[in-house]
Amino acid sequence: MKHLMSFLVTLLVMVFPAFAQDYPLRIEHKFGTTIIETPPTRIASVDFNGADNLLALGVQPVAIRYWYGDSENGLWPWAQPLLSSTPEVLRGDLNFEQVAASEPDVILALWSGITREEYDQLSKIAPVVAVPDGVGDYALPWDQLALIAGEATGKSIEAEKLVAELRADIAAMAARNPEWQGMTAAVAYYWNDTPGVYAGNDIRPLLLSNLGFRTPDDITQAMPSGEFALTFSEEELDIIDADVLIWITDGSADQRNKIEGLALRPVLTAFREGREVFTDDILTSAFSHGSLLSLPFVLEQLEPRINAAIDGDLAIGVPE
Repeated sequence: MKHLMSFLVTLLVMVFPAFAQDYPLRIEHKFGTTIIETPPTRIASVDFNGADNLLALGVQPVAIRYWYGDSENGLWPWAQPLLSSTPEVLRGDLNFEQVAASEPDVILALWSGITREEYDQLSKIAPVVAVPDGVGDYALPWDQLALIAGEATGKSIEAEKLVAELRADIAAMAARNPEWQGMTAAVAYYWNDTPGVYAGNDIRPLLLSNLGFRTPDDITQAMPSGEFALTFSEEELDIIDADVLIWITDGSADQRNKIEGLALRPVLTAFREGREVFTDDILTSAFSHGSLLSLPFVLEQLEPRINAAIDGDLAIGVPE
């Protein structure tokens, strides 16, 4: 069925390319309505993960935003080979002159956290597509991020095809693991000597929800309204206890040692039953980018680790 759907969508693109999208295009978002008059060819992204989906759609962005990582442009291994242009690389606070220098037709700001003032400044350069109204700045699920990026760039059919394929992969993974359905999963971290956990509407737990997991009630109840993450004291560590506890790390021994040295960690059921999963820097980044390019790697890496955590066999442990 998955391959049949992919074939039909590809056939539609080939036979009816001119009818993929109508212009002018109107896109509603939290700051109002953006009108894109004609199919854009020069796309800038101020999203921290925005380059991935554009490259997956066959778009060479004219500006991208550096988030973190060792590469000069901030792209990771799943995205770097697809870049064949030399975009403006935005670092730190938004540099509006640098964005303008890239001469974009459209600016994507779907995972950027831009303010109203920044939106107004960017809109003087080109039409800006922001996060939908009522959705947190970093709360769009992976599939909606890709679909809106596709719509804004004139690549709707391509985006729908790629999203359908990835949804099928996620559904197949969930079907292979029926015991996951209804289990709790928490995605936690330790940063600046403080533990924290992501909200259920963050891009990482949202993927886990696609696989059948749910965010523990204690996390949901403690999360401030509109926030995507919560930091807490080490004395409150039990808030993150779950059937599966995924620790997001940078892969360093120092960070791992600090997590393992948390005084109340032995109290957690997840610890006592060997239900913890530790990510390394590559898996952390792929999980956090939540893109069409990074998620296949996440699915491949997480499935055996989650199953090893769930089986409760402390002698075997969870693969690194």
